[in-house]
Amino acid sequence: MSVLSEKQRAIEALRTLPEDATIEDAIERLCFIAKVEAGLRQSEAGNVVSHEEVEKRFQA
Repeated sequence: MSVLSEKQRAIEALRTLPEDATIEDAIERLCFIAKVEAGLRQSEAGNVVSHEEVEKRFQA
């Protein structure tokens, strides 16, 4: 199984958009993917906040 490059992953994400998608749709899709991947990297690095801590922060 080969690993796709960043460019290849972006192209594949854009390829899955509907034919009538706008530039804004494409940007939104790419930004969403970038944010999800950044979150996954943070999680894998152990940079997380527990559910209990989030509750405490919102109660303050």
